[in-house]
This record gives sequence, C-alpha cells and structure tokens, in this order.
Amino acid sequence: MEYQLKRISQAGIPEAIEKAELYRALNEPEEAESICRDILAIEPQHQLALRLLGLTLTDQFAGATHDRYRETEGIFQRLSDAYERLYYTAILYERRGKAQLKAGHLPVSLLPLFEHALNLYAEAEKIRPAGNDEAILRWNRCVRLLEQPYDWYGVGEESIPFEAYDTAPPR
Repeated sequence: MEYQLKRISQAGIPEAIEKAELYRALNEPEEAESICRDILAIEPQHQLALRLLGLTLTDQFAGATHDRYRETEGIFQRLSDAYERLYYTAILYERRGKAQLKAGHLPVSLLPLFEHALNLYAEAEKIRPAGNDEAILRWNRCVRLLEQPYDWYGVGEESIPFEAYDTAPPR
C-alpha cells in the first residue's frame, strides 16, 4: 500500500506553528520537524517555519556524522533577515560543538566550531534590533563553556564530562 502526504490549509498555518513550538518544548523535535515541513510545503519561504525547522534539526544533533549540519545551515541561509541569518547560523555552530563535545569528541578539535559561533554572534550583535540581546546572551554562554576545564588547546588539561553542565536548548 502506498501512502501520500496530505497538504495542510493556508488558514491552518498559525495553529501549525503553535503545535511545532509545543512539540519542541516537549522535546519531540521529529514531530515539530514534520509540522514545519508541512507548512513549508505550501509556503516555502515562511520565515518562522524555516527558523523552527532549523532549530528542530539542531535539537536532534547527537554529535554524529548523520547529523544534518549542511541542511540546517541551508535552512538558516534562507532567512531573509540578515540578523536572523547570523544569529541562527551561530546557534547551529554552537549546538554542533556542544553535541560533539557531549559525544566525546576531543575539545581541541571543537574549538573552531565555538570560535565560528562567537564570530557570528559578534556580527549579529552589530546589527541586532534595538533591545535585542539574544546574540550577547548566546556569546556569553559560549564564553562560559570555553572557560570550563576542557582540553581546548590540546595541552593535556583534565576535562570534566559535558553532562555536568546545564545544556538547555536555545528557543
């Protein structure tokens, strides 16, 4: 038996967005991803659906080769707002680094991911909307992570397991 995807209605997009946000909050990113893809099937440039889809993909990062880094970056590059492109691409690099750190990759090999995230956050900060400090908050989190006793520079420092630190996902 062959099944086909059904299209949602244009009028159902706002409620679908709410559902995608709810599933992300419930730590069910696959469900949120599916909803975002349903929205994008009828409105391919829907900015909130693109942003949520990219975030749901980062929610699924496990530090493995099957993580969809390139796909996620392509999604964030479709955001029309320059600030959002920078900010969410920085989140991609930060979350990729955290996932790989948690998976046991050598911290020294992950430093470039965090540095790239910091560079993107700094660029986003320069063009952020008035009163929007998201990029600063994420910058500070990366700096605090880099201050942890990992062997960031390959000098043989003893590392503390990543699970010992709070790793709540960005929203």
